[in-house]
Amino acid sequence: MRRARLAATALLASAGILLAGCGGGDTGTSANGPAEITFWGWASGYEKSVELWNASHPDIQVKYEAITDGGAGGYDKMFTAAKAGKAPCLAQIGYETFTSFLAAGTLRDISGDVRSRRGEFADWVWGNVGVNGKAYGVPVDTAPMAMFYRADLFEAAHIAPPKTWEEFAAAAAEVKAADPSARIMNLPTDPYLYAGFAWQGGAPWFGVKDDAWSVSLDSPANTKVARYWQGLFDRQLVTSYPAFDAALYSAWSKGEVWAEVGPVWSASLIRDNAAGSAGKWAVAPMPRWGTTDSVGNSGGSATAVMKDCARPKEAAEFALWMSTDTESVSNLIASAAILPASKSGLANTALDAPQSYFGDRPIYRTFRQEAAKVNSGWRWGPVMSTTASALGDGLGKVHTRKATFEDALGEAQKGTDSALRSQGFSVSE
Repeated sequence: MRRARLAATALLASAGILLAGCGGGDTGTSANGPAEITFWGWASGYEKSVELWNASHPDIQVKYEAITDGGAGGYDKMFTAAKAGKAPCLAQIGYETFTSFLAAGTLRDISGDVRSRRGEFADWVWGNVGVNGKAYGVPVDTAPMAMFYRADLFEAAHIAPPKTWEEFAAAAAEVKAADPSARIMNLPTDPYLYAGFAWQGGAPWFGVKDDAWSVSLDSPANTKVARYWQGLFDRQLVTSYPAFDAALYSAWSKGEVWAEVGPVWSASLIRDNAAGSAGKWAVAPMPRWGTTDSVGNSGGSATAVMKDCARPKEAAEFALWMSTDTESVSNLIASAAILPASKSGLANTALDAPQSYFGDRPIYRTFRQEAAKVNSGWRWGPVMSTTASALGDGLGKVHTRKATFEDALGEAQKGTDSALRSQGFSVSE
């Protein structure tokens, strides 16, 4: 799911154009047999959950088809199929891309089919799969953020895990003082990772009022977050490796970078790329802005019901089951390392298991706790391919001092506003 989220900039530019007049691509029935529903996705373990469903639901059979990761071509495939009237009933779609599919008219309103079970998920999660209280899919997982840190190095330097961003800046200076060749963290220059910091900071990028979109990447709230990270960089308290670069992974292993504030999937990112520091990492809550007890989210996906699905009720039934059934959720935790979006999923005891790479610490308990504190005031926009590309380009220039965080946000503001207007969206002034 992380790979699809990171590559979402590959979406078709035509995502903002309504795909009207499509015929049904998933007939939903077989002659004198059970209802048949096709499901496209790519995450590990999905096929196993489908097998579990099919074994216990003979009247509704789901055919799972694994496709390329969303942003690596899977989303393009979905859009093309929808335009031709050949889309599946169900599709895995990341939250950051969901609004693009919704704006393109490719999704089906299933509000009535899920209304009685909305309480099984946190309200903020539903905001990622619909608009104005309507739902077009069912949440599968979320990605609240926390602070991964080298417990051995922090303890040796007598530095306590920072609880606020003010304390984080002070800790950054202490890390440099303890080891002049080390830094506390790498700059968050991936646009979607950076979004998680804006999300926590109450600095939304998009809003909707009276059917018009507003864009606020250059708002005072966003400027505050940008200046914080720019300040750490200007004081040489953070490293500036490219996002998801081998050099960063090496720095984690060697103890040259002591922490990573990131989403739950950073656990596997660190584990799989920093073998040299196994057993030395721990997890603490994400530092807070003052006394505001909220965190950001960076990732997660849903099972969307496509517009021309012939059996939407059954499709919604399966989607709800996949996200809430104990056996299915246990499978997804084990196979895809997800943090479940459903409340029952978060209660799954698999999240209490000690993690050997993290010194046998049960780190997912922290993420379970933080999931309830995700800032609810965030909305993704319908032209995220443009927004992420523009922001990513700007953030990529920060380390060479060819741009600042504020510059990057300003350019992303202009590019996003232009894209919305050129694709026919109403934009508030």
